[in-house]
Amino acid sequence: MLFVLIRRETAADVEAIHTVTEAAFAGNPGGEAWLVGELRADVGWIPALSLVAEADGAVVGHVVCTRGSVNGAPALGLGPLSVLPSHQRTGVGKALMHTVLGAADALDEPLVVLLGDPKYYSRFGFRLAGEYDITPPVPDWAPYFQVRTLSAYTPALSGGFRYAEPFDRL
Repeated sequence: MLFVLIRRETAADVEAIHTVTEAAFAGNPGGEAWLVGELRADVGWIPALSLVAEADGAVVGHVVCTRGSVNGAPALGLGPLSVLPSHQRTGVGKALMHTVLGAADALDEPLVVLLGDPKYYSRFGFRLAGEYDITPPVPDWAPYFQVRTLSAYTPALSGGFRYAEPFDRL
């Protein structure tokens, strides 16, 4: 059984997070790892929502939520979520996802959005954003653009979603 500690990112983790993200997204070199670095320098960065998974003293996974908005109102964009290939399918990603959603809820955030496979992310309570009248920045994303509402959500929160600025430069 793999024992994993989920904790906040520290300055000492930056290089390991880059390595994990590069390995997790090897088919897209530079994209997601570059994005994490750009997000870290952006005003949308929320330190309490940048979490690492540590196993045997090494960082094996990372997830981050950054400030986004729905029709100008605060919301969160989730991603990237990265797990070392050697630790994928061991529960690390699941632990990161549950922890970041719980942390976001504890911070009274209303919702989290992400772009991903609905079959996978539905297990975490994500539903297609269109069900909440929330639209993606790119209309073609609609079949993969999902929302997870949190305790502070109200149905009045609808309209176009905007990610933190670095996402615009991907």
